[in-house]
Amino acid sequence: MSFDRTRLPDPATYYTDQGLNLSGPRTAKWKTTACNFHHGSDSLRVKMDSGAWICMACAAKGGDVLSYHMQMHGLEFVVAATELGAWVDDDKPSRLQKPTPLPARAALEVLQQEAMLTAVAAANVGRGVVLSDADRNRLLQAAGRINRIVEVFHE
Repeated sequence: MSFDRTRLPDPATYYTDQGLNLSGPRTAKWKTTACNFHHGSDSLRVKMDSGAWICMACAAKGGDVLSYHMQMHGLEFVVAATELGAWVDDDKPSRLQKPTPLPARAALEVLQQEAMLTAVAAANVGRGVVLSDADRNRLLQAAGRINRIVEVFHE
């Protein structure tokens, strides 16, 4: 089994299938859409040839549709690649490799963002604000990311 980047879906098709409305001139290299990581409108930029993406508000970013799929759905590389049709059976034995741990600086940045999100949500609840379903789902996603970082650094 191996990864075949050429089998990743076309960026425009993938992001549209994810429910994102890409806006901008038809020939634009980068298009704009809503960011599902922080639920902001028109802050996510998507590069149409590679699928690279970056949110100008929350700084979430990645190099292709696979990285978006992994981060958005909290998936490991092989699972995400399989879902996108880019993990193929090539009759070669699969080698189990220990994943490269997340660099400490990147882990701290993720923890900082997720802690801030959690603190803001807690303050809102403390003031009597009822969280929306989207806010609750984002908090669960934050908890999942925090737990994953703990797992990586406890291995």
